[in-house]
Amino acid sequence: MKRFFIYLAVCAFSALSLGSCGQKKAADEDPLFWTWLSYKGASDFDSTLTVMNELGIDGVILEAGADTAKYREAVPIARKHGVKLYAWFISMNADHYVAEDSLLTKHPDWFSVNRLGQSLADTTAYVDYYKFLCPALPEVREYLNQKVKAMCEIDGLDGISLDYHRFVDVVLPTTLWSKYGVVQDREYPEWDYGYHPAMIEKFKAKYGYDPRDDEDPGMDEKWRQFRCDQIAEVANLFAQTIHSYGKKMAASPFPTPKMSARMVRQDWGDWDLDVVFPMVYTDFYTLDPSFAYDCTVENMRDKKPETKLYTGLYFSHDDEWEIFDNMDEAFRGGAQGISIFTVNNLRSPEIRARFREYTDSVKAVRAKNGGKMPAVTVPSAADPDEFHHPGIMKKVSEKIASMAGEPSAKLGDYKLVNEFNVTKSYEVLDSVSGKTFLVSFWHYGDVVSGWDVAEASTE
Repeated sequence: MKRFFIYLAVCAFSALSLGSCGQKKAADEDPLFWTWLSYKGASDFDSTLTVMNELGIDGVILEAGADTAKYREAVPIARKHGVKLYAWFISMNADHYVAEDSLLTKHPDWFSVNRLGQSLADTTAYVDYYKFLCPALPEVREYLNQKVKAMCEIDGLDGISLDYHRFVDVVLPTTLWSKYGVVQDREYPEWDYGYHPAMIEKFKAKYGYDPRDDEDPGMDEKWRQFRCDQIAEVANLFAQTIHSYGKKMAASPFPTPKMSARMVRQDWGDWDLDVVFPMVYTDFYTLDPSFAYDCTVENMRDKKPETKLYTGLYFSHDDEWEIFDNMDEAFRGGAQGISIFTVNNLRSPEIRARFREYTDSVKAVRAKNGGKMPAVTVPSAADPDEFHHPGIMKKVSEKIASMAGEPSAKLGDYKLVNEFNVTKSYEVLDSVSGKTFLVSFWHYGDVVSGWDVAEASTE
C-alpha cells in the first residue's frame, strides 16, 4: 500500500503519524472537507451525511434543481449532522428551468448564440442539456437573480454556490475529446459562444467594431475578456443579493481563472466570492497529481485575497489511491481545504478508513496551529515546462509503449515540430519499437493542462 504524507510534512506533521485523532470542528469553523452531492430524498440524504460524518467531511454543496422545497427539507437534516449546507445553483445553463418556465417557448431570444449564428434555442452543443442563456441581457440577469433570491430566503441555508456560470466550452478538457468525437486544437466557431446580437451590440458600443470582422475572433483578447466580464457582472450581482441575506457566496468554476477564461469565458478571479471550489479534475487534464499543485499555486495568486480556496478533486476508480496524492499536492500548493466529487464514490472500507485518517490529520494540524491552516511558501507561478513534470512525462512514455505494443519505451530527444497558440507538438523516436510518435501538450492558462500521443505521419 502507498504511503501518503500531507503537505504539512514540511512542518514535521505526518498524516500517518498523527493517526485518527478524532479532531472535532468548532461550531464557527469553516469545514476543511466538502463534497458535491445530488439530493435524492430525505432518507438518502440522512444516510449519506452519516457517511460524511464518519469520513470527516463537514460541508456539502447540494444540488436539488429548481425545487426550493427540497432545500428546506434538507436543512434540518444537515443541522442534525453538523454539516454546512450550500445550495448548488446551476445558473447560466438553464436546463433546470427550460421546461419548468417554458423558456424555449416564451423567450427563445434569451439563449446563447455561437460564431456561426446558431442559437441554443434550437441547436445542440455536445449534449442536449446545454441550454445556456445570454448574460448580456438585463432580463436574463433579473430572471436568474430572482432564482437566487428564492434560495436565499431559505432559513438555515449557509450559502449559494454557482455552477455552469459560464459559456459553452469552446475547448473541452483534452481527455474528453475522444468521448465527444472532437479535436479542439484551436477555437472552432461551432463551439465558440457569446455571439448573441445583444452581446455584439454592447461590445460595439464600447470598442467601436464588430468582433466577427476579425479573421479569427477567438484570438481577439478584448472580445474574449468582454464576454468574461459579462459573466463576472452577473456573478457579482448574485453576490450582492446573497450577501444582503447574510449568506456566503461560492462557486465551482473551471480549474484556474486563466484556464477558464480561455476554455469557457469565465474569469472567476474577478468574482466577489467568499469561497471557491475550482474543479481541478486531474483525470480530465493531465492525469497526474502535479496538475493539482500547479492549479492551486495559480489560484492562490489569481483569486481575490478574501476568497477561501478549496481545491475540487475528482475521485477516480481507475486509481483510487491517487486521491490522496492529489490532496497532498493541493495542500502543498496552498489550498485551504478540499472538495470531493463525490463522497458516494468513496466506497471501499480501505479507502474510507484512509480518508478518515487523512481528514483527522489535517484537522489536527489546524487545531495545533490555533484554528488556522499553516501558511505555505509557494512560487508566484507554476512551472509551465512539461519536461519539468516527471509524472506527466512518465505517462506519455507509458502511452507510447502501449501504442507500440511494447512493455516499455525508450525515447530519444523531443523535436518541436509545431507551435500554435497554446499547443506545442513534438516528434520523438521510440528506439524499442522503431516508431516515431507525435506528442502534443496544451497550456491553457499558465499551466500544463493536457497532452496526447499519436503516431507520427509517414507522409
